[in-house]
Amino acid sequence: MADLYFILPGVAPSKGGVQEVGNKAWNLMLMAQAGLPVPPAFVLPTSWCRRDRPARGPLLPQTLAAGIARLESATGLAFGAARRPLLVSVRSGAAVSMPGMMETVLDVGLNAETVEGLIRLTGNPRLAWDSYRRLVQGYAEVVANLSAAPFDALVAEALARAEAENERELDHRDLRALTLAMLDCYRTLTGAAFPADPHEQLAAAAEAVFRSWDAPKAASYRRMNAISDDAGTAVTVQTMVFGNAGGASGAGVGFTRNPATGKREFYFDFQCNGQGADVVAGRQKLRDNDRLRVELPAVWTRLNDVCHALEVLFGDAQDFEFTVQSGVLYLLQARRAKRTDWAALMIAVDMVEEGLLTPAEGLARLDGIDLNAVVRTSFAAPVPETLAEAQVASMGVASGAVALDPDAVKRLTAAGTPAILVRRDTVTSDIEGMALATGILTASGGRTSHAAVVARQLGKVCLVACPGLEIDPDRGRCRIGGVLLNEGDFLSLDGNTGAVYAGRLEPVTERPERALAVIAGWRRAAAA
Repeated sequence: MADLYFILPGVAPSKGGVQEVGNKAWNLMLMAQAGLPVPPAFVLPTSWCRRDRPARGPLLPQTLAAGIARLESATGLAFGAARRPLLVSVRSGAAVSMPGMMETVLDVGLNAETVEGLIRLTGNPRLAWDSYRRLVQGYAEVVANLSAAPFDALVAEALARAEAENERELDHRDLRALTLAMLDCYRTLTGAAFPADPHEQLAAAAEAVFRSWDAPKAASYRRMNAISDDAGTAVTVQTMVFGNAGGASGAGVGFTRNPATGKREFYFDFQCNGQGADVVAGRQKLRDNDRLRVELPAVWTRLNDVCHALEVLFGDAQDFEFTVQSGVLYLLQARRAKRTDWAALMIAVDMVEEGLLTPAEGLARLDGIDLNAVVRTSFAAPVPETLAEAQVASMGVASGAVALDPDAVKRLTAAGTPAILVRRDTVTSDIEGMALATGILTASGGRTSHAAVVARQLGKVCLVACPGLEIDPDRGRCRIGGVLLNEGDFLSLDGNTGAVYAGRLEPVTERPERALAVIAGWRRAAAA
């Protein structure tokens, strides 16, 4: 069918390229063609987003149905079936990657019948009910535009009843009760039952993804990065794979090289028995990196091989999302890794020396970077006792006044005072405050959350998962390591070590002299 493209082994990528199908789908097409493990998918191209909703309306359901039929043929599953049900994710993807700025809906296709079918198919009632509650919660927020607060409150109540620390500790009975409570909450808030028809869920989710192109955070990101408002997003509908299928499953985000330093190492966050949103949303502390290495060694080895394969395929360091379902690895996305300028220099030099790039290509990778301005900062000795040690998401050092929300950042910077944005977790709608802040500190989240990725791109010092950070926004204060700090008090972040200090510290700088000398040699050779 016209205006419908498929991501399947043996199917050639779209002739229209990345502008037609978006960065996410284009890269998935290339990965599938290269034999990497990509779940089957289809794509509604960016041209759909540029049509107004009435123009899309009559065609969207039949086009989606045609795409679903092809996925059913490829997987042997059936969308909406009481046995062997097919579930899908609905994902955004503009031609230029916009991390976390648009929406995704997972587990589309679940209802009272298909949840039982998923139990029969997998033998895993916990997986089925966890996926169903995730669908209801995500659909309510993204599609129905409901506040997340009442659904988060239901999760908190379920955790309290079960005396559990997080959702992964809830059993299938807890999750079933939680899902039913969320369905009741949805009905109360909207005045209508949660849609049971999987095709209705799918069409509404696709419309919500198109609509998210015009969300304020997406518009702000485009304005800051000179991306045209007319480009639009594609929608990728992909067969679900389940990182929440048990102990040999999980979801992760990896970088083929360290995006803060440029070091050649697999830099990643992983959440056992979770789905991708658990990693990228930044709402949880991620503690399972060592478990991936120790408990799933074959997957660990495969992931390191994937790092090399992706760099060979794309000729650059990549940021990729992956899911492990019952010990089987799947790739859900790859894109050019956002990185610090320091890392950009190191990656370019190393990739030329490794033979992955020519010197001319290495210089092209550095186009637009003021090499004379690339420095790495640290604090001059002596330094005071640390308040805490957090995870480093973006390097450098920063000192500024504590700001507990983006509005406080704006007030402080307008008065000429540098600000540190201190949050329980950052969300991508904080982008304007992040852009103005000199540094970012969060109590939860991981190094690969959307907010951390954006912070690196903005060149901001960013520390995440800070232990002992407690925030009291109503009183305008926070506590770190037992020390009380009011909004406006100075705080210093060391993005080299993860240390957090009270007060203002003086920075010192160093330059990447060896890398700069190598690059100067490339330029002399090119001019000869």
